[in-house]
Amino acid sequence: MDDTSDMTREGLWRILQTVSEWIRVADAKAGATLAVDGVMLALLVGRLRGTPAPRTLATVGLHGAIALAVLSGVERRSVTRPAIPEIPTGEVTVPDVVAALAGNDAITPVWRNELGGLTFRLEDGRGATRYAKWVAAGTPEIDLPGEAARLAWARYLVPVPTVVEHGADADGAWLVTAAVPGRSAVDTRWLADPATAAAGIGRGLRLLHEALPVDRCPFGWSVDRRLARADERIADGEGPPDWFPEHRHLALADARARVGMPPGVDRLVVCHGDACVPNTLLHDDGTFAAHVDLGSLGVADRWADLAVAAWSTEWNYGPGYADVVYAGYGVVPDAERIAYYRLFWDLA
Repeated sequence: MDDTSDMTREGLWRILQTVSEWIRVADAKAGATLAVDGVMLALLVGRLRGTPAPRTLATVGLHGAIALAVLSGVERRSVTRPAIPEIPTGEVTVPDVVAALAGNDAITPVWRNELGGLTFRLEDGRGATRYAKWVAAGTPEIDLPGEAARLAWARYLVPVPTVVEHGADADGAWLVTAAVPGRSAVDTRWLADPATAAAGIGRGLRLLHEALPVDRCPFGWSVDRRLARADERIADGEGPPDWFPEHRHLALADARARVGMPPGVDRLVVCHGDACVPNTLLHDDGTFAAHVDLGSLGVADRWADLAVAAWSTEWNYGPGYADVVYAGYGVVPDAERIAYYRLFWDLA
């Protein structure tokens, strides 16, 4: 195997481009860690394939990542939470309750969200797989009992995980679900083919919005409800340094005033509530498989989902795929609503 296929080269480029984007939006230390992880993956693949191109690329990327991390560390204060969620790469402490739930099953950490919540894959070795989500007691914004209720309501109308059990103790709360077919849209399969993935994300979001009945949905995700959370964050001291780069130039008072004046509703739907790339599962042919992480599911304008789903492709795939999401959904981009709901996402 002397040559690297176009797909392999393209995949490596996409992975390293994604790492570069992570550095741009993440805390300097977290960005440097992720960069090294991406570089090491490229080096490994390059070694196995016997091609110098990824190795050369990785070397340049490593030096660039270190330099950028150092410079960013001088200019930016540290943030109180990771700027983006991530696939854990280092040692992860398994909470006692997750170990107990697993029994003899193999435990693999598969996700860490921006608030420190963890997701583990539990495999019994005979083909049965479950996923256990866990958050520490007192973690804001993550309501696992509420997510269990939302999954139970939605599961007969759209493909979502089936709840196995959930509970809480003094240390934290947990939610165990059965595995559903499909790969997360941040799987390396889709980092190598982001255009197909972005189209599938758009189609999947359209399916969700059309299938769930607004008039029978007991859950809300209204602007007023989210404004209350934005004000709590502001009261806790959050502001422009905690936002994505697109919004850091805004004064806090100006940003709060803007989100207090929402555009008129385009179309009320039952929104996912966290329609970022990792929360869509795709079949291997790129068709939509399922949605996960529906803890904020509720009625809102469809652009509350659309604006963030498309935006998140920049964080995970790099620039150029937002319009692919809109096309997959079947909608013309609405600049006013996109700008509003992206700023709202940062604040709320």
